[in-house]
Amino acid sequence: MFDLIVKGGTLPDGTATDIGISGGKIAAMAPLDDAEAGTVLEANGDLVSPPFVDPHFHMDATLSYGIPRINASGTLLEGIGLWGELKQVMTQEDVVARALAYCDWAASMGLLAIRSHVDTCDDRLLGVEALLHVRETVKDYIDLQLVAFPQDGFYRDPTARENTIRALDMGVDVVGGIPHFERTMADGAASVRELCELAAQRGLQVDMHCDETDDPNSRHIETLAFETTRLGLQRRVAGSHLTSMHSMDNYYVSKLLPLMAEAEINAIPNPLINIVLQGRHDTFPKRRGLTRVKEMLAMGINVGWGQDCVLDPWYSLGTADMLDVAFMGLHVAQMTSPEEMHTCFEMVTRNNARTMGLADYGLHLGADASLVVLDAGSPVEALRLRAPRLWVVAKGKVISETPRADARLNLAGRPDRVSRRHQPGS
Repeated sequence: MFDLIVKGGTLPDGTATDIGISGGKIAAMAPLDDAEAGTVLEANGDLVSPPFVDPHFHMDATLSYGIPRINASGTLLEGIGLWGELKQVMTQEDVVARALAYCDWAASMGLLAIRSHVDTCDDRLLGVEALLHVRETVKDYIDLQLVAFPQDGFYRDPTARENTIRALDMGVDVVGGIPHFERTMADGAASVRELCELAAQRGLQVDMHCDETDDPNSRHIETLAFETTRLGLQRRVAGSHLTSMHSMDNYYVSKLLPLMAEAEINAIPNPLINIVLQGRHDTFPKRRGLTRVKEMLAMGINVGWGQDCVLDPWYSLGTADMLDVAFMGLHVAQMTSPEEMHTCFEMVTRNNARTMGLADYGLHLGADASLVVLDAGSPVEALRLRAPRLWVVAKGKVISETPRADARLNLAGRPDRVSRRHQPGS
């Protein structure tokens, strides 16, 4: 007797199987024709995936678009300035309400693990307190990691260093930074060193906004790789954005990529956001605003797509849909072979789970029973359709249901129902 059975699903690798769930864990992955369960979900060939994972988000700012004004230039720097204005008028209750509303969206989309940066350049640490509350509120269905993020510079802001340490003392999970926003390159490198040492002392992970700029001379990822190796932080460090790499000299990059691979750094490009924020000073040719994704993957570096922003000072769109993120990344990185498209799906599931260090993630015996049943037959079809999530299961409980996306037609001589799903050869 199981609590729940998912019948006849197709796993991302193409395997067809039933999944039996008991006590919030995956207890069986085999034909379960004669088994009983309190709830049975009839997948009938639908794709069954581990939950989507977003390793880079800003939940303290989400759903604030238009408060107190709109980013007129669409640039990163105006967005940072606008965020400074927003911090002056927002309340803890407001942050909690917006963050919980976003988590509702995420749950409906099968996005069940999120790493959110939270600004520590506010002496009140209002956002930190708010998101610690949210983390506790959603813990039964969303794994929320928080990053202590000195938005205005660990050294550049007069109290950021003290506040970042306070935030970590309060229970924030990950050490963050923004070295390219310090006053000088030397200060940026020094901030990477001190923040990595802080993480090493506390046994924490590191996630740096690193070189989110079009300047090819912004090379803090090199320092981050060095400090990771020096301090033995391999697999615990992420470099987010890394957009300066799109303009770096190829010879330098041929040195940089092996250093990153040696340090086992995780890379988090954010295609939706950087395709609109970067290249704003360019005429033509105009840069894409994306780091060297395919080259990093070829080097064996763990790369995963991040959402970054939804309806906030930097980005005016978004739905908490990681398939949208992967779909944009697929296009901008030109990852269009079947193998590359499948990799893009893994970049919003397995790869991102690795970046966040999620234990008990995945579809295997003993794993947490968190999964998504999609109205698609394969990962590539899920990307093409940005497929509806028929059911979302979080730790053994069905938390969301969505109807199929079939349309009803009224056309003479044609079927009365049409599905966008496609069988090869049909």
